[in-house]
Amino acid sequence: MPTCKHIAIIAANSLQSIGIYYLLLDYFSPVNVKIFNTFPSFNNTGNDSFDFYITTAETYVLYADFFLPRKIKTIVLTEKQELQGAVTNFLTTNAPQEDIIDQLKQILISESNTQVDACKELSSRETDVLQLVVKGITNKEIAERLNISLNTVLSHRKNIISKLGIKTVSGLTFYAIMNGVISGEEFGM
Repeated sequence: MPTCKHIAIIAANSLQSIGIYYLLLDYFSPVNVKIFNTFPSFNNTGNDSFDFYITTAETYVLYADFFLPRKIKTIVLTEKQELQGAVTNFLTTNAPQEDIIDQLKQILISESNTQVDACKELSSRETDVLQLVVKGITNKEIAERLNISLNTVLSHRKNIISKLGIKTVSGLTFYAIMNGVISGEEFGM
């Protein structure tokens, strides 16, 4: 007998929230789903016993102190393909219904969502390089700051792209914020 999953949807877009709500009820019963239009309205309940949190990227970044420790249990709503490698669990909101259901199935039913892929782990030096890349520092300046050669910087960048599957600076920035490598405050969020 399947166990009832408790899911909080924290999103200002009512149509999006209601759509996800009904997809969850129709395809993943038994579920107990609560919708909150804002994070403060969710936080005021004092209820932190949800199995999953579904929220927007903006809310995730603004309340990273809450979501980062729960990132395995958090599903981020996104429209952009390039940002999808930045988070463990994502839901493409502009995808066809069948794709959204498949994404939810992979997250909610699969046991693999509790395990972080070891090949995605960046070394400490790769993390240093990533932090500087997302701040807009050039490869040459990164080499000077970290006291390494330009070729080493390029190798680290290649490894970061290979491990994360993210090729754009905006995607890397999103990944860095969503995974606590840098804070959203550094970008005025």
